[in-house]
Amino acid sequence: MVSALRFKGEKKKKRKRAVDDGDDTSAEPSAKAPKKAYDEDIEGWADAEVLEDLTGPIMLTLASNPPVALAADAAGSVFCSPLTLITGEDLSTAEPSDVQQVWICAKVYGSSIKYSLKSHLGKYLSCDKTGVLTATREAISAEEEFVPVRRDGRWAWTTVREKFLGVEETSKGVQVRGDRDDVGFREGWTVRLQKRNKVKVKEGASEEKGRVKDRVSRKELEELAGVPLDDDQVKMLRRAKREGGFHEALLDVRVKHGKHDKFAY
Repeated sequence: MVSALRFKGEKKKKRKRAVDDGDDTSAEPSAKAPKKAYDEDIEGWADAEVLEDLTGPIMLTLASNPPVALAADAAGSVFCSPLTLITGEDLSTAEPSDVQQVWICAKVYGSSIKYSLKSHLGKYLSCDKTGVLTATREAISAEEEFVPVRRDGRWAWTTVREKFLGVEETSKGVQVRGDRDDVGFREGWTVRLQKRNKVKVKEGASEEKGRVKDRVSRKELEELAGVPLDDDQVKMLRRAKREGGFHEALLDVRVKHGKHDKFAY
């Protein structure tokens, strides 16, 4: 049957449906129950486990004393904000208590390994040559690019000068900087993301969107390693990506080439 002609912008009329007096209208709210249950299931925050999880609003948390989250105030000062919405000291239960603790994470255009972090005011996290962190830049340069690397269940964030984001506990409290030479307990961040984003990534239209690709090009692997690779190393890294332990294998390659022996704990 040919539908009636409608003009652009004209609202579609809703069809009237006869109501049976015998119908139990109390059953109507139950029709919405599945949607509510779904929304509840994806509310809250979860741990980032793969690079694909690093998208949208995230938290960078660290198990200092007390546990803290990376934060930025209205002036662009970057500091460690104590976590209050947390069960004990379990970072895997942490949620933001203030918008200052939330960053918008996105992959830098044209790169497969570099990411940017934007504050709640839309300013980019930046690390200068002395290791001072600020959130005042409105555009991305090399100082606003970070490379996250997962190691032993935590994330190390590398600056353009191959230093790391980390904290130190002083008499003034927990201080955060971007000039750490080694990756250890104070440089291993637990990244939290909105659970709804994790669901979208892991359960999207295709399986490939939810995980790291099994097959990557030599160029991508060499960009990740930061050094030229021979055929055996390429095969080994591709196998590690398929079977697990890719990040550890990648770091081993970097260490052998003297690229980053400071990843060792």
